[in-house]
Amino acid sequence: MARGPGVGPVFEEVLAAARAGAAWAFEVLYRDLAPAVTGYLRVHGALDPDDLASETFLDVFRGLGGFTGDEQGLRSWVFTIAHRRLVDDWRRRGRRPQLADDGDVAADSVGGDVEDDVLTRLGTESVHRLCAALPADQRSVVLLRVLADLTVEQVAEVMGRSVGSVKALQRRGLRRLREELAPAGTTPAGGTGPVRAPLSARPAMTGAR
Repeated sequence: MARGPGVGPVFEEVLAAARAGAAWAFEVLYRDLAPAVTGYLRVHGALDPDDLASETFLDVFRGLGGFTGDEQGLRSWVFTIAHRRLVDDWRRRGRRPQLADDGDVAADSVGGDVEDDVLTRLGTESVHRLCAALPADQRSVVLLRVLADLTVEQVAEVMGRSVGSVKALQRRGLRRLREELAPAGTTPAGGTGPVRAPLSARPAMTGAR
């Protein structure tokens, strides 16, 4: 999975300084999180992702004094704000994201190896292009997992969904991405057997048996 560099061991110091109003600390947090936030908004079709990201970070900095948690918790909180801003943007423009049915959580039984394989192979350079074709809710889950590096539980909190729903959306989205990532000549399940042409494309047989 693609991971940002993060602030690291000095996070507590940076967070305390940002709460106290230090401009340099705001800049550190912004540089760490802004690329992923902007990318998330851009792939979701925000009319002006840079402007929406700026609004997100204004909300972040206004509310930073009330935040408590570690660096991963901060990422989750920031993306919660970004997701709300995105939903507001959809509403202003009269757009509604395409939502998948959550009722078939048990029906999707793709194993964890498939998910780990896709998440490992996805990088921030290709994730934008690949995820653009996914339904909006699947795209949100995959981007929050890959770009924001959030856990399934944190993604559920950001999106206001159940953990089971998020897992199902992740399985469906990653299954589709895995098919896109599979090289020519491989089977969707990852095998290396030959791909057979459909019946309509095979030459007609001559003569009776």
